[in-house]
Amino acid sequence: MRLLVARCEVRYSGRLNAVLPEAVRLIIFKADGSVLVHDDAGGYKPLNWMSGSTSIDEDGDTLVVRKPKTEDVLEIAVTEVVSDVTHDMGESAALQKDGVERHLQEELAANPSALGEELTLVKREWPTDVGPVDLMCKDAAGEWVAVEIKRIGTIDAVEQLTRYLGFIREDPAKARCRGILAAQSIKPQAVALAESRSFRTVEIDLAVLRGEREPDLTLFAA
Repeated sequence: MRLLVARCEVRYSGRLNAVLPEAVRLIIFKADGSVLVHDDAGGYKPLNWMSGSTSIDEDGDTLVVRKPKTEDVLEIAVTEVVSDVTHDMGESAALQKDGVERHLQEELAANPSALGEELTLVKREWPTDVGPVDLMCKDAAGEWVAVEIKRIGTIDAVEQLTRYLGFIREDPAKARCRGILAAQSIKPQAVALAESRSFRTVEIDLAVLRGEREPDLTLFAA
């Protein structure tokens, strides 16, 4: 991983155009090709970024980052280098899932129809440039379905699923891929956002899924 602290101007062009005026910033170049531009404020989110894979060319004092098969270009014009260091992070170890998430994934992979429709598992941890999709399935009509699994479904989980689908749908064969957010509990705001994006949400009781107890009975008045 390369960490470059420099006074620079950053220009992004492609699907949109944006300019960050000259200032001291931290630019992170990750081994997977991702490039992130950070300020010393604004929390954990970068001011601008490009996910891997990318190509990076150094044209004098300008770093030009391009995304293959797109028109996206990130140009970083450096006027002063404060620090430029590279660290060997070793072999990447994926973040361990929360125990509940991991068990939910295992159980739903074995029985994807528990999501409320006839689904066939294609692959667990389906790789994309923006992270692995928990379950990639096909429905009864043979259409692709991406399933994101959480212990608690939040707005961030909906945004994560949105990023996955944005990448997946770039493949014409998967252009109609739809999304399902599955969790033990889902926040009302997340449900509303998911519905606005035509995602389905499913609350899963892990104990019921495992057959450790019967589902709660619902009585309907006549």
